[in-house]
Amino acid sequence: MDIDPRWFKRFGRTGPAEMRLLCFHYAGGNASVFRQWPRLLPWFIEPVAVQLPGRTDRFRETPYDRMDPLIDDLIEVVKPLLDKPFALYGVSMGSRVAWALAHALRERGMPMPRQLFVASSSPPSLADGRRDWDGRDESLIEFLRTMGGTPDEVLEHPELVAGLLPTLAADLSVVSTHTFRPRTPLDIPIHAFAGTHDPEATPEQMTGWRTETTARFDIDPVPGGHIFDDAGHRQVIRAIVDTWG
Repeated sequence: MDIDPRWFKRFGRTGPAEMRLLCFHYAGGNASVFRQWPRLLPWFIEPVAVQLPGRTDRFRETPYDRMDPLIDDLIEVVKPLLDKPFALYGVSMGSRVAWALAHALRERGMPMPRQLFVASSSPPSLADGRRDWDGRDESLIEFLRTMGGTPDEVLEHPELVAGLLPTLAADLSVVSTHTFRPRTPLDIPIHAFAGTHDPEATPEQMTGWRTETTARFDIDPVPGGHIFDDAGHRQVIRAIVDTWG
């Protein structure tokens, strides 16, 4: 079975690797946030970035606004990537997608990730159906500004921002409407990364990920806000390599 290039981006990494790191972007983002990871990770870890519908080369596709159909489709296309030891890393919404995928893999008796790495996301136990915006475009734009990750040159052009909003709203709905409560926690290590000045997922809130596994749990503070800068990404990558590699 071939790897679907719509869903998975390798950004030029074609050499041999001993393990894979599947990376999930934040709400309103895309796989390109991991574009530099192939050159930052050692040769034996191959990063593969997941590209969800509704953005960049998939902009003509309808974005998901619910978690269950997203995971049902993802579980089918991810199969070719599970032939090596792998881990999952998610940022914000991507953390919750990675967590839901891990549970789906376990439920279906498929290969399990060796580790789950989560960043900038409150734990599923705090999910209450609350939305991070009130349905107005102005509220979504303010969310983009507050969370970071969207270049200023984009925010300064209303037509570019307008193109982002439907996908962002759908992404946020994926998280806010997903209230899955597993009977049994995962049994794989979870390593969390929390921005020290993140208004959305504080380090204190992110300690709640501890209840999502019966295995080891670690949390690292990362200087900065919701979306990490280059130094933050390097800190995360060093921790991933030290912990799992």
